[in-house]
Amino acid sequence: MGIKLSNNAFATLAAGINSSVTSITVTSGQGARFPSLTASDYFYATLIDTSNNLEIVKCTARSTDVLTVVRGQESTTARAYSTGDRIEIRLTAQTFIDATTITSLEPHKVSDQDNTATGYFDLPTGTTAQRPGSPVAGMMRFNSTIAQAEIYQGGAWVAFATQSTATVDYLVVAGGGGGGLDYYGSGRGGGGGGGGGYRAASSFAVAPGNSLTVTVGAGGAPGNTGNVVGTNGGNSVFSSITSTGGGGGGGHSPSANIVGNAGGSGGGGSNGVSGGAGTAGQGFAGGTGAPDSPFLGAGGGGASAVGGSVGSAQTTGGAGGAGTASALSGSSVTYAGGGGGGGGSGTTGGAGGAGGGGAGGISSNNGTSGTVNTGGGGGGARGTPGTGGSGVVIISYPNNFKLATATGTYTQTNTSGNYVFIFTGSGTITF
Repeated sequence: MGIKLSNNAFATLAAGINSSVTSITVTSGQGARFPSLTASDYFYATLIDTSNNLEIVKCTARSTDVLTVVRGQESTTARAYSTGDRIEIRLTAQTFIDATTITSLEPHKVSDQDNTATGYFDLPTGTTAQRPGSPVAGMMRFNSTIAQAEIYQGGAWVAFATQSTATVDYLVVAGGGGGGLDYYGSGRGGGGGGGGGYRAASSFAVAPGNSLTVTVGAGGAPGNTGNVVGTNGGNSVFSSITSTGGGGGGGHSPSANIVGNAGGSGGGGSNGVSGGAGTAGQGFAGGTGAPDSPFLGAGGGGASAVGGSVGSAQTTGGAGGAGTASALSGSSVTYAGGGGGGGGSGTTGGAGGAGGGGAGGISSNNGTSGTVNTGGGGGGARGTPGTGGSGVVIISYPNNFKLATATGTYTQTNTSGNYVFIFTGSGTITF
């Protein structure tokens, strides 16, 4: 697209023209001396009569020997010409202007070319308010409002990195513990699983080139007749930051009462025994189960509260401890709630703690599993306890730091000026 040139191109008119026609027919076969034109191509030509009167025309199309032209260019006057008068490509002032104007260059002629200049490449400059109204990925400009170059990517304008390190915010939630089982009698219930360990901070430094491991802990398995205590949830890891899996809920078999496991938050107790301890800075202990009939299970601990204990003559299992809310993903979500304690016939299972904790089951009914990717504990039960919910790892940092790459199971968003990576499965993140 643009101006076309051809060396020494000339022809004679096959028929005379007046001063207004825009179609010129040249002698058969001579049209091939002139450039072939596609859409938006053109060339300038000069008409000359026998008295050396001249007119410059702009040819915008050529079909074999027929030229389509715009008459009277470059301050010349359209006039009549006779059969045999000449039309030639000559170098005119406008030819030089158009050939050296940057707007006439085609993108493919400057793309993928080495630039050996040692000066500068000048980006378009404007304020934040002057950004393009309908930007597309890859656009670059210099933003005079923030005095930084920026690129449009990930649905937002992002300043080029001007720093060698960044401080990231993180949330690391481990898998919740499985609910415990009490299968000694129909009027009993196992303890709820503890919520996964919850760790969050905004002081973790990374630098370009850092490749950091991300592990998302699985939810713990529920107790069964061979092992009445629920299994602890898996640990979740971001680099050197580890959150401890939630403790499995305590259980009761014909031969033993078994306390809830310690974990990020502790599993709830069953049949008069205590819950497991939580990990300092990550969660709270599970509650203590009922000491006498109907022997209801206690709630597992959560990231913000201990699991509910059950006293004598109560008819509802202990509630799971509440989890903790975080808006790091871009919206407020509560994580790491404890599972509710189980109950028996004629009673009610304990409610799951806010943050994905599963409710306790009653009699032969099953406990509810913790919600996936919240680290919620599974509900205790007399039937089948609930499985703990898997954990999650979320990493957020300002988008004036370069965009990270990641592997594994994750989603990446751009929220409130931050890049946010939400890992629901294990992987790596490289800054």
